[in-house]
Amino acid sequence: MAILGELGTEILIPVCGVVGIVFAVAQWFIVSKVKVTPGAASAAGGGKNGYGDYLIEEEEGLNDHNVVVKCAEIQTAISEGATSFLFTMYQYVGMFMVVFAAVIFVFLGSIEGFSTKGQPCTYSTGTCKPALYTALFSTASFLLGAITSLVSGFLGMKIATYANARTTLEARKGVGKAFITAFRSGAVMGFLLSSSGLGVLYITINVFKMYYGDDWEGLFESITGYGLGGSSMALFGRVGGGIYTKAADVGADLVGKVERNIPEDGPRNPAVIADNVGDNVGDIAGMGSDLFGSYAESSCAALVVASISSFGINHDFTAMCYPLLVSSVGIIVCLLTTLFATDFFEIKAASEIEPALKKQLIIFTALMTIGVAVINWLALPAKFTIFNFGAQKDVSNWGLFFCVAVGLWAGLIIGFVTEYYTSNAYSPVQDVADSCRTGAATNVIFGLALGYKSVIIPIFAIAVSIYVSFSIAAMYGIAMAALGMLSTTATGLAIDAYGPISDNAGGIAEMAGMSHRIRERTDALDAAGNTTAAIGKGFAIGSAALVSLALFGAFVSRAGVKVVDVLSPKVFIGLIVGAMLPYWFSAMTRRVCESAALKMVEKVRRQFNTIPGLMKGTAKPDYATCVKISTDASIREMIPPGALVMLTPLIVGTLFGVETLSGVLAGALVSGVQIAISASNTGGAWDNAKKYIEAGNSEHARSLGPKGSDCHKAAVIGDTIGDPLKDTSGPSLNILIKLMAVESLVFAPFFATYGGVLFKYI
Repeated sequence: MAILGELGTEILIPVCGVVGIVFAVAQWFIVSKVKVTPGAASAAGGGKNGYGDYLIEEEEGLNDHNVVVKCAEIQTAISEGATSFLFTMYQYVGMFMVVFAAVIFVFLGSIEGFSTKGQPCTYSTGTCKPALYTALFSTASFLLGAITSLVSGFLGMKIATYANARTTLEARKGVGKAFITAFRSGAVMGFLLSSSGLGVLYITINVFKMYYGDDWEGLFESITGYGLGGSSMALFGRVGGGIYTKAADVGADLVGKVERNIPEDGPRNPAVIADNVGDNVGDIAGMGSDLFGSYAESSCAALVVASISSFGINHDFTAMCYPLLVSSVGIIVCLLTTLFATDFFEIKAASEIEPALKKQLIIFTALMTIGVAVINWLALPAKFTIFNFGAQKDVSNWGLFFCVAVGLWAGLIIGFVTEYYTSNAYSPVQDVADSCRTGAATNVIFGLALGYKSVIIPIFAIAVSIYVSFSIAAMYGIAMAALGMLSTTATGLAIDAYGPISDNAGGIAEMAGMSHRIRERTDALDAAGNTTAAIGKGFAIGSAALVSLALFGAFVSRAGVKVVDVLSPKVFIGLIVGAMLPYWFSAMTRRVCESAALKMVEKVRRQFNTIPGLMKGTAKPDYATCVKISTDASIREMIPPGALVMLTPLIVGTLFGVETLSGVLAGALVSGVQIAISASNTGGAWDNAKKYIEAGNSEHARSLGPKGSDCHKAAVIGDTIGDPLKDTSGPSLNILIKLMAVESLVFAPFFATYGGVLFKYI
């Protein structure tokens, strides 16, 4: 038996969750000391903005009162626009939740004809609870996961809009102060999401356990609905938010920068508020829901496999909760790592930002490796068995340590590779910028080639992780490798959210008319933020590959599939169709981005042509109309891609059976991961190539500029093409492969019983 008993587990997991929430509140309190109300600073403890630090910009004679008022007004407009969009989207998503919850109950409840009689357990001795009640609890966990995902995204958005103007104001004291404010704000989101996700899942398990008793097979089968709910909401958040932000971004770029030669974030640009709103609903709310879904799914996959292994059969609660214990340790390690960025290291120059963020990843990985070793020693018996496609595989506790560690270090490798290919500090992005000398066409060719090349090392890292973890502990090992990669969720979200917050801070500085020195600092923050956002997407995509494979293993186990034979026609047709789905999905998301962007471009052009004095700055643009265009387009256009993802497993599983569905899942996983990495890195490289030219911080960069030059316009076109790739199609693809897998797992009993209708008559 393990050293850590059941009582210790029941104390440790909730305590770690509470510590994470308390730390998030403490970070929020520190950020709130930066005031956006003129005259309130002295009441907050002396000094402007709640601090006694000297404002560098005072020497330029700026009116502090007016600057703060403008920043507050812009922040309010962005917050109201983001809140309005999310509430509108949640109305439609709420209807989907109700309908799909009914589908889950009917499909799963019909397996035994809605009988209330218990049935013999499949993998253990004794009688298991009726399928009808498992359907009911699966429906409840689906709704719970969906609500938690929505709340996570909404809180993330509110935190980001609360922090963006404060980051702008702190930039007057130096780039270091602005960096700490943005990073602390991202940490609030990261720790709230990871801690609440852990806490809600743990409470759900214990509440369901009161009914299921010793039927852990049924208990953890019903828990899978939690992952499905979280991931389905993430899909709509990612797709809807991505369409919103890209419609506004493309409109602001093409008309403002290219046609009118004005700053993208200038107050004369009618799409500027919608553009800044989009950062929050796409990159913040969408990413929050996405990583929550990944955490929930990987935990559910591990718990399902463990429930039919010796952990579940022997009712070893501490060992069963090993995935949750790893996540608990991750919260504590993330807390320590965050302190290095906010308290132990001091950022004095813009060039120190990216190295500081890189140190975050290195420190976390090193400390987490030690933490996993400790919890491995405390929580697991020396020897146990793991279910492996119909058999029980002997595994040692240190074997699981290597499974988690290989995922942890693979995530670090993916992060570093992503940084190399998307940061303008390295040659790949600089070469992309240089290709703009000969126009937009060569820029596009070079950027696409960079994206394809950036896939190589991450795929090898994922492949090694899969081989090592599967060899040690079968599909449970892969699920734990995914959790190892996701254990950095709190820090990862802090790093990822830092990017959009910094981008918004730069936009607010431009709209508020602050000096070019402030904009230079926020641009430096933003350039590093683009890289960190790409790193966050790299983590999300890499973990999605492992999570999807773990869910795939859990699905074939629950569906009773012993072997997935690719030479079987039933499997192969699914394989080739599944490999096509990411392309179909990408085409849909990119087309709807183009359609929404076209409407935005037309509206922005019309305002410039019809509002007298707009170009001179004597008239105010109609921001609200542009916000409405993005909102309407994203709500309407997110439905077809969402339907493709949600309906595919139901149709394939019902009509063609579990073998064909296995092929579909495998095909979508193999092609989807590589398209997602390529799209995300290509878009990130184009974006930072544009910023490299705009910043002009080196002789090479200055030779390509300045803003408005032909070279810069070619870079803007590349950035515009890359926007839907890095912010809509790429990030959404990882949800596609995860969501289809977890949906198949939830409906596995139904497909195993009634699936393959067509093949029964052909």
